[in-house]
Amino acid sequence: MADAKGQQRVITTQEWRDAELIWDYHQMHHELRPCSAGIGLGSHDLGVASHTVDLYRQGLFPVLVFTGGNSPTTKARFPRGEAVHYREHALQLGVPEKVVLVEPNAANTGQNAVFSRQVLAAAGIVPESVLVVCKPYEERRSYATFKKVWPGVDVVCASEPVGLAAYAEGIGDAKLVIDMLVGALQRVMVYPEQGFTIPQEVPGDVAAAFKQLADGGFDSRLLRR
Repeated sequence: MADAKGQQRVITTQEWRDAELIWDYHQMHHELRPCSAGIGLGSHDLGVASHTVDLYRQGLFPVLVFTGGNSPTTKARFPRGEAVHYREHALQLGVPEKVVLVEPNAANTGQNAVFSRQVLAAAGIVPESVLVVCKPYEERRSYATFKKVWPGVDVVCASEPVGLAAYAEGIGDAKLVIDMLVGALQRVMVYPEQGFTIPQEVPGDVAAAFKQLADGGFDSRLLRR
C-alpha cells in the first residue's frame, strides 16, 4: 500500500517475522482426506477456485459448491459475482458442469456455510464432511465459522500451498496483505463473543505479533469498535 507520496511502505525484518507468525497461525494444517463435498469460498482471489479444482482432481470430493456474491472489493473484478466467476473458471479448467454447484448470494462466511448447506440439500446431498477451500489467511476463521453454524458436519480446511512472501508478491502490495492478516486475526479473537464463531486459542506470541503490527499501522482491515 502506497503512502501519501505514492511510495510502497518498506516492511521491516521484525514486521515480516510477526506477519509470518500470524500467517502460519491462520492455517489449520489439516491432513486432507476425502469429504462428501468441497466448498470454495468466494473472494478476490481466483486462486481459491483453482485450488478447489486441484483438490477435486485429486479425488477428495465428488461435488463442489462455489459460494459468494459480491463485496466492495470484488465487484469490479467479478461483476457477475464471486461464485459465478469461480464456476466459469472451474469449467474452463475442465471440471464437469454437473459437479459444480453455485451459491451466488452469501455476503459473509456464516452465510457461505448456511447457504452452501441449503444448495447441497436442494441437490439431495446431506454431507457428513466438507472440505472448505479459502484464502491461506482465512482458514482458521472459516473453520471456526463453519463449526459454529454447521455443527453436525466434519470440517476440513485447505488453501493454496503458498508462503507469505510469494502470496504478497502475487497481490502486489505487502502492506495490504499484512493488513488483511491482522484483520483476520482480530476477527478470530472477537467473533466468538459476538456469536459468529467457536473460540480458537491464540498463543501469546501470536497475540503479541498482532499488537505490534496493529499498533505499527497495519490496521486498515481492523474492525472499529
